[in-house]
Amino acid sequence: MEIEENLNVAAFTGLETSVVARNKPIYLACKRMTDFVLALIGLIILSPVFLVVAFLIKWDDPKGTVFFSQDRVGKDGELFKMYKFRSMYVDAEERLAQLLKYNEVSGAMFKMKEDPRVTKIGACIRKCSIDELPQLFNVLMGNMSLVGPRPALIREVEAYTSHDKQRLLVTPGISGLWQVSGRSRLTFAQMVDLDLEYVVTRSYWMDIKILFKTVKVVCKGDGAY
Repeated sequence: MEIEENLNVAAFTGLETSVVARNKPIYLACKRMTDFVLALIGLIILSPVFLVVAFLIKWDDPKGTVFFSQDRVGKDGELFKMYKFRSMYVDAEERLAQLLKYNEVSGAMFKMKEDPRVTKIGACIRKCSIDELPQLFNVLMGNMSLVGPRPALIREVEAYTSHDKQRLLVTPGISGLWQVSGRSRLTFAQMVDLDLEYVVTRSYWMDIKILFKTVKVVCKGDGAY
């Protein structure tokens, strides 16, 4: 099944696409400039953290790589490689099918609090969301933003309804409205509703507020696993 055929944004129903996809050139230009500058500064400042985490990942599980890349679905259904610090054992993808029956989230997502595929170091960096830091490279490249709906997996999008697919009308982000509103404690439907609320109401100041709230949520480790 071709992913490009499944992600026909023009065919989305639910919210009015004329409202959802409203063109905001000044906002988008400011957002992109802020994304680039903050991502660049973040990568420079956090470079010592990258080195320490890289060492710990290899020490914990020498067989695997430090970074993990995965195909994700971005704005308007375009595929891109999303980067993370590896937090799972190398055979994690192969073991997924055996664990689907233990999924703790309804809808087109998989979440398992005590996921046996997660390494010891992986559990620690997930709790503090450190595993997400390499996505700053995605922000520099422009296929992600600091704030937006989380980029979905291909298998998740193939299970989306037309209503769910409206999440793909904007550039995905490292953080977003649902991440600062409960994270993994929310249902898939609640996550979609919050993402669509963001798509409709997004603004520069809303992005700034979400970024500040993200720092607070990450420091608390609230709802992360």
